[in-house]
Amino acid sequence: MSDIKVLVLVGSLRAASVNRQLAELAAETAPDGVTLRLFDRLGELPFYNEDIDNDAEHGGVAEPVEALRRAAAEADAALVITPEYNGSIPGVLKNAIDWLSRPFGTGALQGKPLAVIGAALGRYGGVWAHDETRKSFGVAGPRVVEGLQLSVPSAVFDGKHPRENAEVAANLRDIVGKLAAEVG
Repeated sequence: MSDIKVLVLVGSLRAASVNRQLAELAAETAPDGVTLRLFDRLGELPFYNEDIDNDAEHGGVAEPVEALRRAAAEADAALVITPEYNGSIPGVLKNAIDWLSRPFGTGALQGKPLAVIGAALGRYGGVWAHDETRKSFGVAGPRVVEGLQLSVPSAVFDGKHPRENAEVAANLRDIVGKLAAEVG
């Protein structure tokens, strides 16, 4: 593996979110030759509106949308790290999926490998949100790598950074390595 770029999208906007900490840990423990780049502007994306997306003569899409699509186009793969909100996908992440799915069939992540992981309250660690996120991205165009899954109950961390949990750190490093191996 050499010079593989992985786009990281975090479904939580909170600065101290466990999922953001998982993104930090993934970047810290990535195998040699793999670089993770967090797109930290999901909160700036306007709600998806096809009229705006198709209206190039009036300025087209907002700059944060262009930046997201550019970051996705430059990436070789994507890692989505998300909590579960009310049993499903956080709205900010679903909105990003909608922007990335266009133009339909040729979106910036089309055919690229993608994995979904994360942590959430409750004993299942966000499994429902992770499954729904995989489904939505699968329709949107990336190649979802189903075997790469990690859903961690946030209570496991007991208020500590995920890097202090050796098992989670090892699993995360393994997932990033396997995701990078899917590039090609």
